[in-house]
This record gives sequence, C-alpha cells and structure tokens, in this order.
Amino acid sequence: MTMKLYGAALSPFVRKTRVVLALKGLEYEAVHVDPNNPPQGYEKISPMKRIPALEVDGQYLADSAAICAYLERIQPQPALYPSEPMAYARTLWFERYIDYDIAANCTFGVFRNRIIMPLIGKTCDEDKVQHYLAEKIPPLLAYLDRELEGRQYLVGDSLTIADIAMGSQMVNFRHGGECVDPQRYPNLAAHTERMHALAPFAATIEKESAFIEKVRG
Repeated sequence: MTMKLYGAALSPFVRKTRVVLALKGLEYEAVHVDPNNPPQGYEKISPMKRIPALEVDGQYLADSAAICAYLERIQPQPALYPSEPMAYARTLWFERYIDYDIAANCTFGVFRNRIIMPLIGKTCDEDKVQHYLAEKIPPLLAYLDRELEGRQYLVGDSLTIADIAMGSQMVNFRHGGECVDPQRYPNLAAHTERMHALAPFAATIEKESAFIEKVRG
C-alpha cells in the first residue's frame, strides 16, 4: 500500500490528517497543493478542489473526516474513535462542530484574514477580525469549555479525533495572533495546551511558526 497526502502545511484539515498519520505510524508521501491555485486536473482527485485529499493505490478520498475515518479502519491502534455507540456519535458531532463552526470563525475569520490575505497580496480586514473575536467566537469556545469541565478529553477518557481536530484549529488561531483565554475558558485552554504538547503537534507548530515569521519578515 502506498499513500499520498495532497495538501498545504498551514491547513488545519491537512494538519489534522498528518497528526493522525503520525500517531498511527503510517508512512505517506506529502504532495503540496496550494488551495488558492490547485494544479490542473486536481478536481479528479478532489472534486471540490479542496485539501486534503488522499491517494491510496490509485484510489482517492477527499475531506479530512473521511480520510481519518479510513485511517482508523486500516490501522485501528491507537484507537481515535470510541467503540461505545453514544461516545462514537458524540465524537463525530464534535469533529463536525469543530471542522465547520470553529473553523469558519477561528481559522477563516481570524487566521485567514491576518495571515493568508497578506501572503497573497491582499489586505487584512481587521474590523472583520474584531467582529469575529467579539461576537462570533466567544459562544463557540464557551460551549467547548463547558463540555470539558472536569475532563481531559472531549469524549471519554482518551484522545479522539475530536481532540485532534480542535487542537489543529487552535494552531491556526495561534498563528493568527490569538489564544484561548485561560481566564474565560480555563478548561479549553488546558485542553489546547495538552494537545499542542503532543509530539506531532509540537513539531508542526515549531516548523510552521518559523515559516510564518520568515515570510512576514
């Protein structure tokens, strides 16, 4: 079996997938794809031209949730999806909430404006960023903080894909100059710190932070 992962380093969805691959000890070839300028024919690999996409022996999967679910099936250990039905469903719910709602606000609202827009020669809309920070993001983080009350993980007593998804989005939030306020969201702030201390996260944060500092001058 040979695997190729198509994507870009700063994508939280690509990062989520890479963390899963690392935790499961699976080897793959990384193929860079700029989502703002995908190569000709990329729609044959990812119909919506999004990243990440995974190629396995000539077959393709698009979307990080589908890819990570596939990786769990081919390499069950360490288990990142609970076996108990309700816990499994809650894990899927949190992953969906994070990939759509947290991403739309923390990553696309803050990180994209402050980091990606200048990198592609466009202006950051700081007024929009402040709107996200003041109005959109607080209730999203507050919900997760409540769910983490007295817990180390979002579901059950061990790491799941939900935790990895959240940790990955918070890397982008961090790159965008923000952090989870430990005074307002102590449980979520502690969770983020634990996730980012995991070896796959720590390594990628260091590498990506150095890249961002370099390109920003």
